[in-house]
Amino acid sequence: MPELRARWAALAAGIDAATPAGRDRAVDALRALAILGVVLGHWLVTSLTAADGGLRVTSPLVQLPWLAPVSWVFQTLAVFFLVGGRVAVVGYASARERGVSYGAWVGQRLGRLFRPVAAVLVLWTVVAGGMLLGGAGVDTVRTLVKLVLSPLWFLVVFAVLTAATPVVARLSPLWPAAVVAGVDLWRFGAGGPEWIGWVNVAAGWLVPFTLGAAWARGSLAGRGRLWLLVGAGAAATASLVLCGGYPASMVGVPGAAVSNLNPPTLAAVAFGLAQCGLALLVRDRLARLMARPSAWAKVALLNLSAMTVFLWHQTAMMAVTAVGLLVSADLPGLHTVPDSVGWVAARMAWLPVFAAALGLCWAAFRFHEQTRRPRPVPVTTARRVPGGPTREITHA
Repeated sequence: MPELRARWAALAAGIDAATPAGRDRAVDALRALAILGVVLGHWLVTSLTAADGGLRVTSPLVQLPWLAPVSWVFQTLAVFFLVGGRVAVVGYASARERGVSYGAWVGQRLGRLFRPVAAVLVLWTVVAGGMLLGGAGVDTVRTLVKLVLSPLWFLVVFAVLTAATPVVARLSPLWPAAVVAGVDLWRFGAGGPEWIGWVNVAAGWLVPFTLGAAWARGSLAGRGRLWLLVGAGAAATASLVLCGGYPASMVGVPGAAVSNLNPPTLAAVAFGLAQCGLALLVRDRLARLMARPSAWAKVALLNLSAMTVFLWHQTAMMAVTAVGLLVSADLPGLHTVPDSVGWVAARMAWLPVFAAALGLCWAAFRFHEQTRRPRPVPVTTARRVPGGPTREITHA
């Protein structure tokens, strides 16, 4: 054990020393917290149970609605878009200063996002085909594939907003928030068509993205503004839930008439504003924490494989669930109906097992996310050797 601690301390010290002095470590810490929030949230509120010879997705929020506050803690996508907006604006400005074209910049950014996706799609195409050939029900296969692929919508939206950075960099968050409010008013108040709600997929996540751009411009300086953002967002969320008929859960609940997340509603946007304000309030404290090599090394390593962790966490959970079926079809917290406090306690005990399975996925697929460095091009020069012919010498 002391030897492992010594090795970790040496690794952490090396990562700390290799980090550029000007890097804003608090930004990386917020991104890491956002990714971990999404992963833990899915593991806690998503359950696979046996039904009619197959599997179906359910949630403890169906039977235990008082667990809705769990979604307030772990629905952290707004913070991810906040950080994404800031990083995109800062990165694009830096690229322009260095003479890098928009095409080259956006290609590099989107390549980092979508390279790991290919591995997920290939593996699950093979798995789904194998399950169907092996006699698994179409509904079961559809349930599993949907569970794996459903998080990809977030990457598509994030990619679109990143590509639009030059256009939306100076857009006030009030404009997309107004669009969300108008869509909800039309949809819920005037009996508009349900499809109009999908406008909010772009508009809703554009709110924290443009808030991140404002952060990059220095427009959110001052704790007073941030406390106002937290207070206004929290008050608006409470009013919409208590008086406006919006769900208390900030994630989708199977069978519910309205979801705050798919597509985003005004309640989700207001909640996201409060969450972003709180994240910005704690960034100084995070910066001080990240000055410790051990804490920073954990955040830095997670950020290197953030997309791998995000893309494979559902697969890890399903793998554990499938292996558990070899033992029993009624393992508490894994296959049983999530309808009691006992289920919640049992699911908490499964989290380290999910994490171990995710670690195996990380080890197998993380290289898809790493930036590929171009191979050095050999350079041939001519050199005359005294008293002899000219020789070509190749340098790597």
